[in-house]
Amino acid sequence: MKRSTLPVALAATALLLTACSSGSGSGSGSGQAAAPPGPSANTYGCLTRDQAAEGAFTLDGGSAAGNHLDAYYRDSDAGHAKVGVIFSHQADGSLCEWAPVLDRFTEAGYAVLAVTCSGDVTEAIKAAERHYQGKGVTQVALVGASKGAAASLVAAKLDNPLPVKAVVSLSSPRAYSMFNALLAVTVVKTPSYFAAEQRDSPFADNAQALYDASVAEDKQLKIYPGGNHGAPLLQDGALPDVLGYLAKHAPAAG
Repeated sequence: MKRSTLPVALAATALLLTACSSGSGSGSGSGQAAAPPGPSANTYGCLTRDQAAEGAFTLDGGSAAGNHLDAYYRDSDAGHAKVGVIFSHQADGSLCEWAPVLDRFTEAGYAVLAVTCSGDVTEAIKAAERHYQGKGVTQVALVGASKGAAASLVAAKLDNPLPVKAVVSLSSPRAYSMFNALLAVTVVKTPSYFAAEQRDSPFADNAQALYDASVAEDKQLKIYPGGNHGAPLLQDGALPDVLGYLAKHAPAAG
């Protein structure tokens, strides 16, 4: 992830700032105001300056997930959302994977929270739920890509701060590191949507296997044409289906 670079004259101040800090920092002991952030601070390379100013922050996921996680929150367009969506990216990815589609979720009445995490994603999801609690959100849906999808399926079977009403799995492997999705779906009752693209091997077969093993109260499988992997499925035909599934099982009205 690219970080902003402050001018050389402000290098000393830059050492006191981090790209995932949501605040502007305090001034020096002389009482002078802190220098403004650089032109891309807190945008993570994908947010506008206004979006970053309003919603970029550092999420504390604890020691397992990471104490300083880059995160982005936005309320629904209508405001005061009761249902929030938590987005988890694929391996070596970031919250920016979801930036192109966040507007569609907020337009549909959902709050959105995307987080970058290379540690235990299930703990990052719990931390995101706690953040949502402070915003008045009462239930969540989980949307994950690849590794993030496997982690979302595992997270759905854990004790969560907020009820998980639906899980959307985009290109999940059967298992990734500590996240055994194939085992998780044998106990998760939460409505689950499994998707992959046909030429994305072996993930189309993985989606079928996860769907077959799932004991969800309602489950759906969709194999789309193409060879995209993870979050790009939403821009390649899956988004209307995903929003429709969430409207059924995690309606924005709560």
